[in-house]
Amino acid sequence: MSLPRPMRYVLLCIALAVLLMGTVGGLLFWREVKGLQARKGQALPVLGQVPEFSLVERSGRPIALADLAGKVWIADFIFTHCAGPCPLLSVQMGALQDLLSEMPDVRLVSITVDPERDTPRLLSDYALRYGADRDRWLFITGEKPAVYRLIREGFRVVVGDEPEEGTDQIMHSLQFALVDRKGRVRAYYDGTDAELADRLLPDVRRLLQEGE
Repeated sequence: MSLPRPMRYVLLCIALAVLLMGTVGGLLFWREVKGLQARKGQALPVLGQVPEFSLVERSGRPIALADLAGKVWIADFIFTHCAGPCPLLSVQMGALQDLLSEMPDVRLVSITVDPERDTPRLLSDYALRYGADRDRWLFITGEKPAVYRLIREGFRVVVGDEPEEGTDQIMHSLQFALVDRKGRVRAYYDGTDAELADRLLPDVRRLLQEGE
């Protein structure tokens, strides 16, 4: 039995409306997907330039910005007698060291925020605790003004001038900084983030590709 003409007209309108809604919805969804892909493919911004420095590595050898030229590197800020988050930061760096083992152009750099106490020998002992590779994971100390200039002006992160009242603990940033082959800071990450590697590794790969 055929439907009355008015009913067929109503059903046709409904079908066309559903089709139109589905088409518009699909187009909007595809547009959003393309937008996400475009944003994902964007280059990381340049957030700063690491200045020239002349400091000391845990091995006792001098180290300068030129020694990291052409490498992508990840910097964090610790001190050896830290009773707070430093051990966690170093565990995170150790995990990154394992994950980055197949990327020879990547370095890890831990900079002490207590250079007056953290001698190369103390840093060497500390590094051994976390299985730090001597060639891939560097620990840096030196004269306090030079170290603090690097931390504050180069990485633009906080570090306290003196220990917190009643303690020997130094307030400092928990950020990890990602630096490109030209010594430019390109991103920061929360060093205590349980998903740090998932957030950081794709950006490391992007910076490695920039230099190819």
